[in-house]
Amino acid sequence: MTDLVAPGGGARAERSHRLGRPPSTSRAELEEVALRLFAERGFDETSVEDIAAAAGIGRRTFFRYYPSKLDLVWGDFGAGLDDMRTRLAATPPEVPTMQAVRAGVVEFNRIPQEKVEQHRRRLGLILGVSTLVANSTLRFSQWREVIAEFVAARTGCRPDDLLPRVVGHCALGAAVAAYEGWLQGAGTDLAAMLDEALRLLADGCT
Repeated sequence: MTDLVAPGGGARAERSHRLGRPPSTSRAELEEVALRLFAERGFDETSVEDIAAAAGIGRRTFFRYYPSKLDLVWGDFGAGLDDMRTRLAATPPEVPTMQAVRAGVVEFNRIPQEKVEQHRRRLGLILGVSTLVANSTLRFSQWREVIAEFVAARTGCRPDDLLPRVVGHCALGAAVAAYEGWLQGAGTDLAAMLDEALRLLADGCT
């Protein structure tokens, strides 16, 4: 069979590939690869180099997407908080405060069906790996701040006053309790568990 590549074409193509743009991926693809490796090997036992190699990219390319593997586990957490803040601020004034908080938290945690197992792995790491549990302090503080800001705006308080802070801490506690229950029961629905946990909180457990 006649070779359809011109003489030297293969070498030129290979040289062109080496000189072209470096291999790339997406944040979603990188998270999928990393979460799979964490499940197989453990979080602390998986290095950035391991993740990059499995994703077919270089170590430097990994850091263009995430500052660390800790940040990768949390995904687009900051963008999610921005969405929750916007949703809460858009709540009509006639909606009771705790009802608005409940709806905002449920929507913040609503995930497509095809992402359920990935999210289960993510939350299992965040709540079960000591390195990530320690790291969660800052993230959960940011989560509570969104709730406190909304409650403060509704009540005429400052976000660091006692009432907004109490509501933020209680809402987070209810959410974490729902996360833990969801992780223990593979057939349960996270949004439904969160809705029930926050309803119990709003009703005073009556």
